[in-house]
Amino acid sequence: MDIISHSEEETKIIARDFAKKIPAASVVALHGDLGAGKTSFSAGVLAALGAVGPFQSPTFVIMHRYDLATPSAQGIRRVYHIDAYRIDDPDDLVRLGFEEWTSDSEGLVLIEWPERVESLLPEHAVAVSFETVSETERRISWKN
Repeated sequence: MDIISHSEEETKIIARDFAKKIPAASVVALHGDLGAGKTSFSAGVLAALGAVGPFQSPTFVIMHRYDLATPSAQGIRRVYHIDAYRIDDPDDLVRLGFEEWTSDSEGLVLIEWPERVESLLPEHAVAVSFETVSETERRISWKN
């Protein structure tokens, strides 16, 4: 899938459609430069699943957990939104609970800056890439 988004709101709409198809126990690795749309996409996924905001990048706290009041149609009950930008050593993320989050059969893991902890990502992780095309356009791509 390769889509051009023309605004932050459009990125959230694309993410809502993505959220309807992603099964529980998925890990979604969000690749892209600063300002490319990773956090907006995460906010769209969270909103589509019924999480209560506000939705912000967990840059300083590393991980936000959202417990859903009602499970999604795909069986998702919890979303773990991780920002690995400040992680220098992947073992630091392991100590925080990464293996528990990624093995949650009713969870969904969204991870920004996954290249910082590439060695920890499961083989089944879904890679979503964000590319800045222009000041207002972003190319969002993933494989179904």
